[in-house]
Amino acid sequence: MGDSSDSAVTPPWEDEAAPSRAQLEAAGQDALFGDPPPKPAPVPVASQPYRVLARKYRPQTFSELIGQDAMVRTLANAIRRDRLAHAFLMTGVRGVGKTSTARLIAKALNCIGPDGRGGPTIDPCGTCEPCKAITEGRHIDVIEMDAASHTGVDDMRAIIDAVRYAAVSARYKIYIIDEVHMLSKNAFNALLKTLEEPPAHVKFLFATTEVEKLPITVLSRTQRFDLRRIPTEMLGAHFAEICGREAVEAEPEALALIAAAAEGSVRDGLSILDQAIAHADLAGEGAEGAPRVAADQVREMLGLADNGTRRRMLGHLLDGDAKALLAALDEHYALGVEPLALVRALMDLVHRLTVAQVGGEADAPGAEERAELLEWAQRLAPGELHRLWQLLLKGYDEVRDAPDPLAAARMALLRALHASSLPDPGRIAKTLETLVSAHPPAAPILPNSADAATKPLDFAALVAEIDRDRPGAANILRLQVRPIAIEPGLLRFSRPPGFRGEIASELRDALLHVTGRRWIVEEEPDGGEPTLQERLEQARAAEAAATRAHPLVEAAFAAFPDAELIETSEAPPPAGARQWRRNT
Repeated sequence: MGDSSDSAVTPPWEDEAAPSRAQLEAAGQDALFGDPPPKPAPVPVASQPYRVLARKYRPQTFSELIGQDAMVRTLANAIRRDRLAHAFLMTGVRGVGKTSTARLIAKALNCIGPDGRGGPTIDPCGTCEPCKAITEGRHIDVIEMDAASHTGVDDMRAIIDAVRYAAVSARYKIYIIDEVHMLSKNAFNALLKTLEEPPAHVKFLFATTEVEKLPITVLSRTQRFDLRRIPTEMLGAHFAEICGREAVEAEPEALALIAAAAEGSVRDGLSILDQAIAHADLAGEGAEGAPRVAADQVREMLGLADNGTRRRMLGHLLDGDAKALLAALDEHYALGVEPLALVRALMDLVHRLTVAQVGGEADAPGAEERAELLEWAQRLAPGELHRLWQLLLKGYDEVRDAPDPLAAARMALLRALHASSLPDPGRIAKTLETLVSAHPPAAPILPNSADAATKPLDFAALVAEIDRDRPGAANILRLQVRPIAIEPGLLRFSRPPGFRGEIASELRDALLHVTGRRWIVEEEPDGGEPTLQERLEQARAAEAAATRAHPLVEAAFAAFPDAELIETSEAPPPAGARQWRRNT
């Protein structure tokens, strides 16, 4: 065997040729495991992802919540006087701040102030740990759930089981249930008892857009706040402030269009503003590289007609220029304006004209448009505007439901155009009254129907008496009996063509029952006076003829040749001169 020292492996730290420890540390190497893996390249820090305006400018304090002053005042007084309800219900249309209000209430109730010693306040500090945790949606004692995805009774049982335990770190354990109307009936029933008598450390905050779907038993257990739609002017001012923060230039008319399209919803308006800013970025930039939101771009983006076009189209409509009206409609359709949006724009213009006619002031962003609206309001009669509004409203429904909106819009506008050329009914009535007063009729307007339909009087009275107890026999007498001779105990008659069957026996029984004596009832082949029904029809025809011949009606038919004379009430029944009595 050879020398063991020759075969032994010399450790690196004993090898004279091995680098020293300082050398290894300087080289960043490990003496035992060789070269380490190379250090990874530094990862660039990702930029903050873009947040849409609706989330970025969600109100964080009650002072930032616009348009809901009455609710804020009520909550402030309740907090100040320590009269807090155990359950709150926020209702209103989309985007007015229902969920944001619920979160603000949660912050107001759990805020402890910067020094950690504060109590419930209407002005939460936003800097304490509860405020920051609620804002970031991570507070363990503020549970927010969507009723649309938690509709069952098991979800409510989980809440009922959890409310027994006190809050972990907050003053109140708060449950925020959004779209609460989506809960099932059984879920509501399971929640009722807990909702009425919850523990002192629990508060329920509900939000819904369809309050009418909530059971009355739930409504009676909550303090309800109806959040209002935000006025258009307030929305425009709010959007202008946000544009200033975002370094975006915006024309006042553009913001007014966005606010009008939002229909009172802050969230909808901010979404439209977001889109308008992106549209402006593509279209061009304002001063110093800032995006510029122009009214024309917003109008194009929303598919709206510009104000000048709307006024020109209304002018074509009122002037009866069908060719120009259809040409303007086709032009805007080619530009991408939806027919429904165009009809709605005309309706908005008619509405503003009517309001300007009443109040004397025109609601328009520009001085030129205001002056033109006022001029139109003075020139048009109120009846014309109201009639045009009804025609456009009917046309709007037709365009919305039609398979071809463009064709429906054409027909609706042409109908409104032709109706606008008709004379005003009020003026026609006054003119006709003047004509009638100058040329009064020589005969009464309507004949006396009683004089035309009550012969023979005894027969009519007899039929009326029979009708009390034997209506079937009375109906036969009215429709089928043409009296030839009518005397006490004798009735001789004929019948109109088309009636068959024996009726004499039924008439004898009815006459015996009414008069108390037997009657001879004989039917002849022809002759006799008209039946009572025939006389009634003759009387009605005479009334219609006399009415048609009256100067007032003749003038109305002259103005409206296609009009019809419609009877709106039944003519009075034939009246008898005396009552039949039983002859014993």
